[in-house]
Amino acid sequence: MSLHAQHPDRELRLALTDPRQKERAFRELVDTYGPRLHAHILRMVHLSADADDVLQNTLVKAYRGMEKYRGDSKLYTWLYRIASNESLNWLDKRRRRLSVTPEQEGNWVDEKLRAEPYFDGDEAQRKLQAAIAGLPDKQRLVFNLRYFDEMPYQEMSDTLGTSVGGLKASYHLAAKKISAQLLQNE
Repeated sequence: MSLHAQHPDRELRLALTDPRQKERAFRELVDTYGPRLHAHILRMVHLSADADDVLQNTLVKAYRGMEKYRGDSKLYTWLYRIASNESLNWLDKRRRRLSVTPEQEGNWVDEKLRAEPYFDGDEAQRKLQAAIAGLPDKQRLVFNLRYFDEMPYQEMSDTLGTSVGGLKASYHLAAKKISAQLLQNE
């Protein structure tokens, strides 16, 4: 039986801090949380190659910073926060490299999704992803957490360190912008 199945966070955290078990425990962490983290990152950065890079950055940061994880939250919550921050950093770097605004990035993502081999969505899904890509980063993050991950506001608040009221306002503003963008593109 795996460490994670017996005592999800505590046992895995202890194994990750033990030099004799760290490598095996980290492989287990990647196997357990990697796919969910990748899905979250992909919704943020939209392109599979970028998501792979951001996931790798996330896992390296988690591996190097494991001693900083105090166990105050679930291990996945801690990893999710790292993944979210790494995604936001990646988006900032991409925008600077391309010299585009978040709104212009939506058009750029739309073009890239047409050529993305891993994107099998229909036209409506592509338009939705382009509209989401046009949101400011924080609104995009909140929208993805609520809409796709169905994360409760309180859990989002705990993960992001933001008030529930602020998160609700961000989500509703993001939904309104997406709706307006989709109606404009009809």
